[in-house]
Amino acid sequence: MSDQLRQRRDQLSKQLAELQWDLGGVAYEMAIRDHFRLDVLSRQAAKLQQVDAELAEVERMLKLGDAGAAGACGNCGALYAQGSSFCWQCGRELIEQIPASGTTAPPDPAQPAQSAPAVPPVR
Repeated sequence: MSDQLRQRRDQLSKQLAELQWDLGGVAYEMAIRDHFRLDVLSRQAAKLQQVDAELAEVERMLKLGDAGAAGACGNCGALYAQGSSFCWQCGRELIEQIPASGTTAPPDPAQPAQSAPAVPPVR
């Protein structure tokens, strides 16, 4: 799997460099002719942005695999090891706590609290 990711990263890196080169060339040609077409520049930039985003995701996946990490914190992006409960960098809880079976759900704050039935005093 990581070999496929490395190959994909290499392909995307090459494609990104070519798209950057093309965008620069298009902008240069427009500049020397003093005629800019923003729609053409926007389309080229959108292609570049899409490839850049995919490359970033592939690199993130490779980084996780190389580090032997179980994942990355959703809050700060720090890598964490398998079995971690809290992020080492920001302290955010990594695993949602699920109530044990048989426990009652917490009261809904939108609902008024119900009073307990009255118990007669002991005499």
